[in-house]
Amino acid sequence: MRKRSELRESIIKILYQAMIYEAAKHTYDIDALILEEIEIENAFVSQCVKGILEKKKEIEHLANQYLVDWEMKRLSKVDQCILSLGIYELVYLDTPNIVAINEAVELSKKYSEEKVTHMINGVLDAIYHSEDNKS
Repeated sequence: MRKRSELRESIIKILYQAMIYEAAKHTYDIDALILEEIEIENAFVSQCVKGILEKKKEIEHLANQYLVDWEMKRLSKVDQCILSLGIYELVYLDTPNIVAINEAVELSKKYSEEKVTHMINGVLDAIYHSEDNKS
């Protein structure tokens, strides 16, 4: 059984592949991409991947509200995937906020530059506090 942090890494890879297919205007089967990456069904992975793709516009809009002097589409595809997962977990899942933020930051440390890691941390923290104030 894979740990959630490993599953999050798989989610990033699947989302990245989907972005590449979309950019190239190729059709793809998201379930096939998921199974190719994780080999056995996993509800968390499916829920996150499909949820992020379904809520893509809302996630991008929310990210753009908190990205200072940047836009989501200007980030690398990997950074977009990491930030999308972090936002999705914060806003749409019952993942503890600190876990959602820390996991995104750890993924960013592995795949991004340090300044991007700080940016992702800042955006997720701002979203967390703004959502927190609404309730």
